[in-house]
Amino acid sequence: MQTLNGETVKRISKEQILKQIKIENPWWANPFKVPKPFLRWSSRPYLHLFFPLIQSRTVNRAVVLMGPRRVGKTVMIHHAIQKLLEEGIKPHRICYFSVDHPLYTGLGLEQFLELYQAVTKINYQNQKCFFFFDEIQYLKAWEVHLKVLVDRYPASKFIVSGSAAAALRLKSLESGAGRFTDFLLPPLTFYEYLELLGESGLIEVSENSDRRSFHVVEIKALNKAFLHYVNFGGYPEVIFSEEIQQDPHRFIKSDVIDKVLLRDLPSLYGIDNIQDLNYLFTNLAFNTANEVSLQELSQGSGVAKNTIKRYIEYLEAAFLIRMVHRVDRSAKRFKRANFFKVYLTNPSIRSALFAPVKADDEGMGALVETAIFSQWFHSGLPLYYGRWKEGEVDIVSLNQATGKAQWAVEVKWSDRFYKYPDKLRSLLHFCHSQNLLSTRVTTRTLQGKKTIKNVIFEFEPSSLYCFSLGYNIIHTKMA
Repeated sequence: MQTLNGETVKRISKEQILKQIKIENPWWANPFKVPKPFLRWSSRPYLHLFFPLIQSRTVNRAVVLMGPRRVGKTVMIHHAIQKLLEEGIKPHRICYFSVDHPLYTGLGLEQFLELYQAVTKINYQNQKCFFFFDEIQYLKAWEVHLKVLVDRYPASKFIVSGSAAAALRLKSLESGAGRFTDFLLPPLTFYEYLELLGESGLIEVSENSDRRSFHVVEIKALNKAFLHYVNFGGYPEVIFSEEIQQDPHRFIKSDVIDKVLLRDLPSLYGIDNIQDLNYLFTNLAFNTANEVSLQELSQGSGVAKNTIKRYIEYLEAAFLIRMVHRVDRSAKRFKRANFFKVYLTNPSIRSALFAPVKADDEGMGALVETAIFSQWFHSGLPLYYGRWKEGEVDIVSLNQATGKAQWAVEVKWSDRFYKYPDKLRSLLHFCHSQNLLSTRVTTRTLQGKKTIKNVIFEFEPSSLYCFSLGYNIIHTKMA
């Protein structure tokens, strides 16, 4: 017992903590049974990339699973646990902790292991076990203590997860060099979205020896699914729930954005002015895919430019946005990054904050561009956009050795440019300046090739391009 303001306060007993651990690990009492709420979800294709890291024993490393809120990290952990059980790992050798549970406040990683031993009577110090620590970022100095566990108990495998991707990666790089393997789980790709809903048959994939090709079976049906993805597709829970889709604002705003802005960022970075941060994020979300500047953002909010820059870094750390920098017509980066674009990491955030869009709405073009960029974010490839006085290009990839453009893409939600390709003057001029022999332009429904002044323009529907990006990125990693 202890007193607080004259009142007697009961201490949390060890028995209560042990009881919670048993609740979080039901496969101990009912072998081979992960709770049904987790298994009712289909596995994301990313599980095929994640699970081998858990199995790997060639290098003694912990696995750090990163990703934004509500993208399915906890579900994927439980799918991995189910696979371990199916492969014959004894149930009591697998332990899961939800680190942010109030009963665990103040515990260190070693204490979690001691509690595990108290429940199971298994000596974790020299026996093969699998330990999963969910939402690890709320445990102080977790990266230092995790490194100690990896070195001290090589027989066991340690897997941790957290929602502040950049913050976790920074600590992982600083303290876990050679001891941690980072794994990022982003929001759903359009490919995963169709897979989870059982609608991947809308696109036929042909695997040839030299290349992979994609063919649209029914463009109207595919674009209908793509519109749904743009509005609701970033989070697995949303795509399966009509109730949430009726009010996405409540789920995404309250359960994702507000928790990040009001809980995660203040606690991890000590941010005081939440109102300014929230205003900035709302402004950036509304203007996703549009060019902004620190000067404009500062004048509009009354917040100093250095503070705006810091807030943008925080929002990137929370995996809510990504900043994309500008190059000129010669593909050269500007010495001062006064102008840049900010993209939401998935377009459904904007729809939830404001309103779902319809196919012909004015804002659809920006959300299509956001959706395509959100697929590219899975690749880790640094991308840019081109803008100069006479024109612009939406997506540019640079050869880091030469500084020249490797390829360029123009994103359109219209068939007009397929019919009148001569209107793509800015893209054509950029290709000529960079000696690009071909380029890609997305459309709404049309597909084909046209040659304009010695440059091959490859047109394809935005929905198809979005699907093929996600498919290629994931399957390339799986190869």
